Amino acid sequence: MKSTAKDWDEVRAAFSTSIMVDTALSSLAQNLDAADWPIKGKTETPAVYIDLDFEEVVELLQLKGQKPERIDQLVGILKETLAFDSPFGEMVTQAEASSARENQLLKNLVKLGIPESFPVTLSGLEAGTLEFCKLEGLDTLGEFAVFAQGMSQNVIVGGDFKKLLNALSHVDEAALAQVLPFRRGAKGLHLVESLAHAARTAEAAARAEVATTWFREELADIEQDVAGGGSLARHFVVLGDPEVEKRAAALLKPYLRLPAARAVEVQTKKSGLFGWLFGKK
Repeated sequence: MKSTAKDWDEVRAAFSTSIMVDTALSSLAQNLDAADWPIKGKTETPAVYIDLDFEEVVELLQLKGQKPERIDQLVGILKETLAFDSPFGEMVTQAEASSARENQLLKNLVKLGIPESFPVTLSGLEAGTLEFCKLEGLDTLGEFAVFAQGMSQNVIVGGDFKKLLNALSHVDEAALAQVLPFRRGAKGLHLVESLAHAARTAEAAARAEVATTWFREELADIEQDVAGGGSLARHFVVLGDPEVEKRAAALLKPYLRLPAARAVEVQTKKSGLFGWLFGKK
C-alpha cells in the first residue's frame, strides 16, 4: 500500500467540491483510460468514501472483498480526475469569450455538414462520457465543440471524449463514424446510423424514438420507398454488419407510417417480419 493517510486526506478534501463526486468510479476510470474500478454499481461513487478517514476506507474496501492496496487505485482515480475537473469553470468562461470564427471544431462541423444542434445523447459516446457531458451541460455537438476548444492544454482527457475531440480536430471520418451517426464519404448525419448506435445501447427504444423525431425527412423518404414496395433492408446495408442491420431496422418498424393496404401486405407475407424487412423490391 503506497498511499498514506495524508495522501487520502488531501485528495478527499479537494474532491469534496468536485462536480464528479456522485459519478460512478467505473465511469471516472473509463474516462481516464485507467484500469477499471472492480466494484460495480451506480452507487459506487467518490461520495461513498470521501467522508471516511483513511482507516475507515481501508476497512470498507475490505468488507467489499478488496485488499487494503485498493485504496491506491482510489486515490489515483480521484487525483487524475481532479486534474481534469478543476480547470473547467475557467474553461467555460474562456470558451464563451472566444468567437465562433476562431473555433476550428465548429468550422469542421460545417465542413462535414454536421449540425451544431445535434443532441449529444444521440451519439455513440460511452455512458461515462455522456454522463460527463450531462454534468457539464453539453447538450449539443456545438456546445461540445466550444467547450473542447476552450480547454486548457494541461487538461488530460480520455475515452470517447478524446476520440470525438480528435476526430473533429483532424476530420477523421472513420473515427467520427464510431461515435456519431456519420457515414464515411457523405456529409451530414443519418437516421440509419443513429439507429445502429441506439441498437447497441440498453436504451435502444427510447433513443430510436428521439432519432425518428430528429431525422424526420429521412424517415419520410424511407416510408415512401417501403410504401411503394421497396425493401427496408437496402437502407441498412451501409452499416456492414448483418446483426446490427436487423436490430436497427426492427427499431424503426414502429415509426413507419404506411398505407393500410401496404401495412397489411408486408406483415402477412409468409416470410413474416424479416420477409418485410429484408424482402426484394
